[in-house]
Amino acid sequence: MRWFSLSLPSSLTLALSLFALTADAATCTRPAVRREWRKLSVAQRAEWIAAMNCLARLPHDDALAPIVDPSVSNISPVNTSGSYWDDIVYIHMDLNTRIHNTGLFFPFHRFYVQAVETAMKERCGFTGVFPYWDWSIDAHDVKNSPLFRDTNPISGLGGWGDPAKDIQVQDGGFRHFEVAYPVPHVIRRNFTLQPFLPFDGVPVFTNLTQYANESFTPAEVRKLVDWAPGDFVGFQAYMERGEGPHSSVHFILGGDLSGACPANAPAGCFPQPTYSANEPVFFLHHAMVDKIWYDWQMENPANFWAYKGGSVQNLTSLEAVKDWPNGMAPFLHLDSSIPADGMFPQVTIGDVMNTTGGYLCYVYE
Repeated sequence: MRWFSLSLPSSLTLALSLFALTADAATCTRPAVRREWRKLSVAQRAEWIAAMNCLARLPHDDALAPIVDPSVSNISPVNTSGSYWDDIVYIHMDLNTRIHNTGLFFPFHRFYVQAVETAMKERCGFTGVFPYWDWSIDAHDVKNSPLFRDTNPISGLGGWGDPAKDIQVQDGGFRHFEVAYPVPHVIRRNFTLQPFLPFDGVPVFTNLTQYANESFTPAEVRKLVDWAPGDFVGFQAYMERGEGPHSSVHFILGGDLSGACPANAPAGCFPQPTYSANEPVFFLHHAMVDKIWYDWQMENPANFWAYKGGSVQNLTSLEAVKDWPNGMAPFLHLDSSIPADGMFPQVTIGDVMNTTGGYLCYVYE
C-alpha cells in the first residue's frame, strides 16, 4: 500500500500545486514537510522528545481560562502548580464535549497539533518539523512496533508500562514525564488488544469483541482516503465511530492515551478521553489523523473545502449517533472560531482548512 507510506509524490505534488495557486498562500512560501516518525534521524527524534519534555518543565500559564461548565466537562479544577504541558492538556479536557463527535473534531485537532508545535518552537527552541505516527504500518503487531521497542533515554519513545508500577513507562525519553491530571503521575501505557469489552451499554460501541487493530489497517486507511467525494460528515463518522481508527489507537495503547485513571486517583475518577493528551504520543497519533484528512482533501477537488458539522455533541443513543455523527445545531461554518481556552490566538475553521493557507504552512510527505 505505497499510497500510505511516505513515498507519496502525486499527493505531495498536488498539495504544492494547490498551495501555489491559493492566493492566501502568499504568506506560506516554503511549507514544512511532515514525515513519519521512523523517517526522522536519531537527532531529530531526540530534539522532538527534548522539546516535549521542555514544555513539561515550564510553569503554569495564567492565561488558561476554561470555558465549559464543570458540570458538563466533569473534570477537576485547574491545578496552578502544574506545568505548561498540563495547561495544554487541560484545554483538551475542558473542551472534550465540544471537540469530539462535533464539527470541530478535525479542525480543532489540526489546530491543536499546530499550537503545540508552535509552543515547542517559541518556548523551547525546537527547530524541526512535527512528525506523525503511521499506525497502519504497525496494525499487524502494535505491541512489537519499533516505536515502543526504542528505549533509548534520549531519542526513544519508550516501551509499555510496568504492571507492577501502575503501568508507568519506565524507559525511553518519557520515563520521567510527570503530568498533573487527574492526579500527578508518570505517563502510563498498557497494550490492550480488546479494549471495548467493558463498554457494554455505551451507545457508541456496537462491536465489543472487536480487536482494536482491525480498524486501522492500511486497507481501512485506504477506505477513508477513498471516501465519497464531498462527504465530510460520512468521512468523519467513519474515522470517529466507536470502534473506528481514531478511538482504537487511543484504546490499544491503554493508560493515559485511553483516558484510564491512575491507581492513585480518587475513588470517583471517571475514565474518559479528556486525559488522553497527557501522553506525548497523542500528538503523533493526531498528526496521523490529520494526515488522513489531508490525504482525503487532496484526493478529490470536491473534498478540499468540504465541511459540515454541528456544535452540540449527542451520544445519548445509537440512533442519535447515527442521526448526528458530527454534531447537532447550532451548526458550525468556516468562519466559526476554534476555542483555545485563552492559551493560543483564536482562529477560524476556515483558517485550518488549507495546510498551506498562511496560518498553517505544512504538507505531508
